[in-house]
Amino acid sequence: MRAVLQRVSRAEVRVAGEVAGSIGKGYLVLLGVEERDGDEDLAYLRDKILQVRIWPDEAGKMNRSLIEAGGAVLVVSQFTLLGDCRKGRRPSFDRAAHPTLARDLYEQMLGALRAAGLQVASGVFGADMKVELVNDGPVTLLLDSRRVF
Repeated sequence: MRAVLQRVSRAEVRVAGEVAGSIGKGYLVLLGVEERDGDEDLAYLRDKILQVRIWPDEAGKMNRSLIEAGGAVLVVSQFTLLGDCRKGRRPSFDRAAHPTLARDLYEQMLGALRAAGLQVASGVFGADMKVELVNDGPVTLLLDSRRVF
């Protein structure tokens, strides 16, 4: 499971011109599900999203989690995060999960973040979405449950 986590001052996602989800301060999480992903991958990313300390404390150091900072999260499904561009000019999406599995794990992630007490907004799985954000910092992290950077 892969995620691009962006610290934002605001973010929203639109589908067919209508706002599907929006947040103020928090994280925009672009989430891609790989064919081999399961409960352990979900738990790993959930914990990283909840615990990573990239919000400033009183001294201005990145030392607070999203919960401590009082932020929300907008999660957008994005299978293109699994695109493999190593060969040729067209990305291969062979490692991306089948939509049934991807939707299930995406929805489980939304539920897990809500269960942790976060305000959670989302896009529409499988839809053509327009995402708008103001990256705060900018701070952007790549998270991957199967790879250590």
